[in-house]
Amino acid sequence: MCEPLVVRHLMEGARNRGVPVFVDPKSSDFSRYHGATCITPNARELAAAAGAIAGDDAEVEAAARLVMAQAGAKAILATRSEKGMMLVPRDGQAVGAPARAREVFDVSGAGDTVIATMALAVASGMPWEQAMRVANAAAGVVVGKLGTATADIAEVLGELRAQDMSSPVGHLLSLEQAARQVMRWKEQGLTVGFTNGCFDILHPGHVSLLAAARAECDRLIVALNDDASVRRLKGETRPINALTDRAIVIAALRSVDAVVSFSEDTPLEIIRTLIPDVLVKGADYTPEQVVGASDVIAAGGRLVLADLRAGHSTTATVRRIAGD
Repeated sequence: MCEPLVVRHLMEGARNRGVPVFVDPKSSDFSRYHGATCITPNARELAAAAGAIAGDDAEVEAAARLVMAQAGAKAILATRSEKGMMLVPRDGQAVGAPARAREVFDVSGAGDTVIATMALAVASGMPWEQAMRVANAAAGVVVGKLGTATADIAEVLGELRAQDMSSPVGHLLSLEQAARQVMRWKEQGLTVGFTNGCFDILHPGHVSLLAAARAECDRLIVALNDDASVRRLKGETRPINALTDRAIVIAALRSVDAVVSFSEDTPLEIIRTLIPDVLVKGADYTPEQVVGASDVIAAGGRLVLADLRAGHSTTATVRRIAGD
């Protein structure tokens, strides 16, 4: 264990250089990790640091917020064995990731796997909640092996599939979560793109549009009309697929980095909140028709009208299915 003065010196050096710091605590005095980006205690370590019981969800969140304030950290990721994990961000709501029932052979190295995966995922631009779910999956892989083990990307992806994306909401960011993610991406110097639509039955035209949009930016956010909004725009027989199902499909595309939804007829509120660098719509629109274009351009961004793949639409697909 590093001496407190050495830890403090290392923390200060990292902060001065803008380097994110992830801490696996070895002391119950979290103040020595002041300024950490994320601290990853297990339930016992969290309870000792907070001087309080950390059993149920409410107790874990309360303890995490207490020690997070003491440490001046941005987030606490509490690992809870069979209860999974809980991420408590300083500026947001706590969110949990349940552990999948499995035969556990050895927990050696599980904590190291969690913090390494979490740090890598966040550093790559992944949203915090998604990063936690990947870290949870990686830990699930290693505890199913004997001895200190590793988890490769294929195993982690397999574990995520095995969990069946147990929380569909995990694919869908709230507007607050999306705004924080866009801020992080921009702080990293990344260009953020935005497009929107119903994306009810995915077809080649959708895939082509999203690929074209992603080619214009480093990170792409897709905003989906919620079910009520789709019905108002397309009629009572739509959508064919519910919002959570559409979000799962869109989030799985390699062109897409984040998914949000909106209940209004247009995404103007989301655009004004996120202020993307690039706003993308199909070339069947004129610049004057694109909602939010003036806001993005006024903020220094740009509008892109992407060429559409002819002969593809959800309406035409539904007609073919119906035999019309």
